[in-house]
This record gives sequence, structure tokens and C-alpha cells, in this order.
Amino acid sequence: MFPEFVEGLQYISGFSHLILIYYFHQAEGYTLLTKPFVDKDNKGIFAIRHYNRPNPIGLSVIRLYRVRDNILDIGGVDMLDGTQLLDIKPYVPQFDVKDNTRNGWYQLASERAKYKVEE
Repeated sequence: MFPEFVEGLQYISGFSHLILIYYFHQAEGYTLLTKPFVDKDNKGIFAIRHYNRPNPIGLSVIRLYRVRDNILDIGGVDMLDGTQLLDIKPYVPQFDVKDNTRNGWYQLASERAKYKVEE
């Protein structure tokens, strides 16, 4: 964290998880239909989490282990080195967890992947 923003980390250590919003700095343009990483067929770019998007912004929920001055020790990150962080928000289950969700094409793809692993 840049020194000028360290004061904004006050009380963040009480959260186990954070939401990171970042810029996909190595994205190279976009197409509106793209193959997601977990399926074989093209999907609409807004129905997947691919980095080549019209507005290349990513979002990840990560684990916060410790805060040391301006350093956040985190885990579960799926960003590349050098990725430009735009914002950090606390993960709050009352706001961020939704019940009775539908998971579209992903549910079927994840069930197929699970089945293959068990074969």
C-alpha cells in the first residue's frame, strides 16, 4: 500500500476476507464471445470472468492473514504480478453472500468437471 493510503487500512485487520478490484493490465482487446477457462464452448463475455473484456476490470475475494504497516499478507489471489489495484473493500457476508442463486452455464460445467475427476 502506498504510504499516503496507510491510514485507510485502519480496522481492516479485523476482516478475514477482502474484495480486490483491479485492472487487467495485460488484457489485449476483447471479443464479445470467448471460451471460459472451465468450459469448452464460447460464452458471452458478460457471462464469464475472462480478462479480455470491453472494460478490463477484475474482482477477487481473497483471504487477509495479517496487516504489517503498509503490507497486507493475503492468499487466494488470482492476479498477475504488476496488476494495478483499483480498490479494496471488506468482505461482509450480510452484503456479499446471496441465497437461492442460479449459476447458469457454470453449474453444468462444474458438475461435468466434478464427474470427470471422480471417474
